[in-house]
Amino acid sequence: MNGMDDLLGLDWQRLAFSLGRALVILAAAWAAARLARAALRRTEAYLMAEKARNQSVPDEDTRRVQTLVKLLRQVIVVVIWVMAVLMALDQVGVNVAPILAGAGVVGLAVGFGAQNLVRDVISGFFLILENQVRVGDVVTINGTEGHIEKITLRTLILRDVQGVVHVFPNGTITTLSNMTTGWSAYVADVGVAYKEDTDRVSDVIRAVAAEMRADPVLGPSMIEDAEVLGVDRFGDSAVVIKVRLKTVPLKQWEVGREFNRRLKKAFDREGIEMPFPHVSLYAGEATRPVPIHLVRTPDGRSDSAVPNPP
Repeated sequence: MNGMDDLLGLDWQRLAFSLGRALVILAAAWAAARLARAALRRTEAYLMAEKARNQSVPDEDTRRVQTLVKLLRQVIVVVIWVMAVLMALDQVGVNVAPILAGAGVVGLAVGFGAQNLVRDVISGFFLILENQVRVGDVVTINGTEGHIEKITLRTLILRDVQGVVHVFPNGTITTLSNMTTGWSAYVADVGVAYKEDTDRVSDVIRAVAAEMRADPVLGPSMIEDAEVLGVDRFGDSAVVIKVRLKTVPLKQWEVGREFNRRLKKAFDREGIEMPFPHVSLYAGEATRPVPIHLVRTPDGRSDSAVPNPP
């Protein structure tokens, strides 16, 4: 046996010790990965319980939390196993410096080639983490308005009112306006004739809004009574009163359309005039011709045209 060891030039005792340490490192990595998964599962359960207590939208919050936990789990597990493999190779005598150098070069090349992809993924991660938008929200992204159909770590898919689907890489989103976060509002500019009493008009508006809040169908969609903000401006033919109705998300348009319908009926019933732009045409009268006659000058060499006296 010693002759075989001398022939191969191996120190079996040292090799066995190195393999044992490598196996210990791999076992520790396996245990660390299991612990990380368990910790992330508990974190996910805690976050879901918090969302349920806050009465958030359960389906969307579930997807958001699951996406974040899944991403974190993948990153943590990959980091643990990469470090464990490198440490194990170092224990058995493999020089890991060239491996690290090669990985650095490959990573640099991939980073240059896929920098937009990395930017999109990082932007998507924080988009989901900060709960800036959710599926179903009505938003304006880079000037395009529509509702969110799908959110991934790389892209955000928006469908506008005409049914056109717009795909935005998350890294290209420069402006995002969410109209359905927490609560929404319908703002109406109510124009009435100058002869109307604005205080009376405001009372009629409040009465219509109060009637809507008492409605069993529309009432749950309205958060507060109507806010009559007062006379907003003086138009060409109307005094404009601004009104705001606060609603639950995505219900502002439904509530606003019904408010307009009921307000028109209430104004008709109360005799309140809602003027509209109109144009008056004046034909006028044709200019009468001016009668003239010729008068010869005293020297008799020329004539002058003068109007006839009235």
